[in-house]
Amino acid sequence: MKYFLPKEISWLYFNERVLGEAADKETPLLERIRFLGIYSNNLDEFYRVRVADLQRLLRKKGSFAYAMGMPVREILKNIRCIVINQAAIFNRIFKELLADMQKAGIRLVSEKELSLKQRECALAYFQNSVRERLVPIMLDQREAKPRMRDPFLYLAILLTEKSGEGKETIKHSLIEVPTDTLSRFFILPGEKGRRDIILLEDVIRLGLPQIFSTLFPKKIESWTVKVTQDSELALNDDLTESYMARISESIKKRETALPVRLVYEGDMPKTLLLAIRKVTGITREEFLLPENRYHNFKDFIKFPNPDGTSLVYTKFTAIPNVAFKNQHSLFSVISKHDVLLHFPYNPFGILPDFLREAAIDPKVTRIRITIYRVANQSSSILNALINAARNGKQVTILMEILARFDEENNIAWAERLRNEGVRVIIGVRGLKVHSKLCLVSRKENGKVRHYATIGTGNFNEDTARIYTDHILMTCNNKITEEVLEIFNFFKNNFKVPKFRELIVSPFTTRQVFADKICREISFAKKGKQASICIKLNNLADEEMIELLYKASKAGVRIRIIVRGMMSLLVGVPGLSENIEALSIVGRFLEHSRFIIFENGGNSEVYISSSDWMTRNLDERVEVSVPIHDSQLKKELKDYFELEWNDHKKARQVSPTRMNEFREKIPYGESSQVAIYKYLKQINKL
Repeated sequence: MKYFLPKEISWLYFNERVLGEAADKETPLLERIRFLGIYSNNLDEFYRVRVADLQRLLRKKGSFAYAMGMPVREILKNIRCIVINQAAIFNRIFKELLADMQKAGIRLVSEKELSLKQRECALAYFQNSVRERLVPIMLDQREAKPRMRDPFLYLAILLTEKSGEGKETIKHSLIEVPTDTLSRFFILPGEKGRRDIILLEDVIRLGLPQIFSTLFPKKIESWTVKVTQDSELALNDDLTESYMARISESIKKRETALPVRLVYEGDMPKTLLLAIRKVTGITREEFLLPENRYHNFKDFIKFPNPDGTSLVYTKFTAIPNVAFKNQHSLFSVISKHDVLLHFPYNPFGILPDFLREAAIDPKVTRIRITIYRVANQSSSILNALINAARNGKQVTILMEILARFDEENNIAWAERLRNEGVRVIIGVRGLKVHSKLCLVSRKENGKVRHYATIGTGNFNEDTARIYTDHILMTCNNKITEEVLEIFNFFKNNFKVPKFRELIVSPFTTRQVFADKICREISFAKKGKQASICIKLNNLADEEMIELLYKASKAGVRIRIIVRGMMSLLVGVPGLSENIEALSIVGRFLEHSRFIIFENGGNSEVYISSSDWMTRNLDERVEVSVPIHDSQLKKELKDYFELEWNDHKKARQVSPTRMNEFREKIPYGESSQVAIYKYLKQINKL
């Protein structure tokens, strides 16, 4: 019998942990609202990607469709049950938060709860800013060609009209809520000491009589509804000059992709729901998810804070890395010793500063970098690279166009970069480039010396403020030469490099980490120290899980800190008794990946861009790099222990205690706070 939890089910347990942060009364009030938004946004993407994958597999193989040993139909059925149960929890938390917000002087009001002054204000806003953006579609007209777009919210409208003979006729309409051009939230004038906020769809509800005045309806009723669509891009493997054009065309086709979910207010009349189903083409009942009044809760990530700072996290100040203190040149520091950066605890600005220095340094000749996700048009990283190209440096960027949901931004950047004289490689045939690499080549004493940055997360200043990640900055020749070989592979895909320092997917990652696990098994059988500490976003590859089970049975102590999917089952008698697992959801998104092998007392530490999922091991270019410096190895070991000893935010990831908090220690602090204090100490602040 195989002991695996389907990764989709495991992912839902992860999102339940996000929901748990919204329920945690120790989290600031508006941050709890934000966690509801994160939960909703996560769930949308889950349906667009993972549920869509399962449905595609089901269409292809029918009753023969299996995933991780379970029939796909059963997985989809379980998903729907879990999502419906979580929706009930979500609604309960939201109701509690509305009450807590009201105590704090913030009210979320509907169109039926407005004072006369507020009603006049909302109607004026509707007339001056909203109405011109609305395009009602009459669903009953034969000529109409209605469609619904993901991720927009819609009002489904029921119009009751009087006919000439005194009878009533029913008409159906659909209006897209224009959250792409207007804020979802409109702050109303309120009583002293109170802030009232109305949602955009409720402002539209208030103005519906104006929109349909020419039809003279007797009654107008409305319900919110949204559709989620398959986000997969239909592409072949042709990396020609037309590649980006075809990606752009595929992105447009997402608007008409197959639906995977229809969310609607549970009390919507059946006739109106049927009309909406005809618009979306949804025929299967399991695609339908009845919920409460408000959908698209992802917008609540940006819920307005009329009270300033008291209802959100206290301001966070990044810690300068002591290695660069009072140093004029980053190159001079890195040339002496490796530097390890911890984000968001260290300022991300070190990376743009490094590239800006390279851009004006007369000794620098070339800059190479991989880009997966960056900030929008304000990216400090890419603007620094443009400046380098303008200064005559040879700049090469491997731009991964197929970073899901960032395709348009990456295409726009690729075009701009090419116009600035940057060489852009738009992908690697058959592989997605997920590694985080930068290599700067510099002439020193008649020779070329390379400086590399190798990380666990994207070169993105926006996410670096809220994601935990690590970056190694080094000029270790053994490492930098292999980074250079990876960039050469991007140009000549037929030549696969040999690696001794770096562990690189899809070439060596699976085998090398498997060998290291087997080495720990050998140590355990000989009675020597044997342990593995693993920190990942996702652990779902069956072969790696089987090896960890084997290691556990041999007596290897395995501790896992996992943020998201976890298909391994811990604590199974005779199988995984020596495996423990925790998950931490806090102020920052735990995104860093690193692995520590005890190695008989001579520990090995790697940071990595790769999770242990089949796609990361076999289908992507990923890079893991060893940490050789003893002080930096200690930092990562201490980092892991601080997280492992978290008795504030850490939750169990076990079949019997899924998502339960560990026993909390009175007056304890979260690991993220503890890590911040630790890094302040070692950076002498």
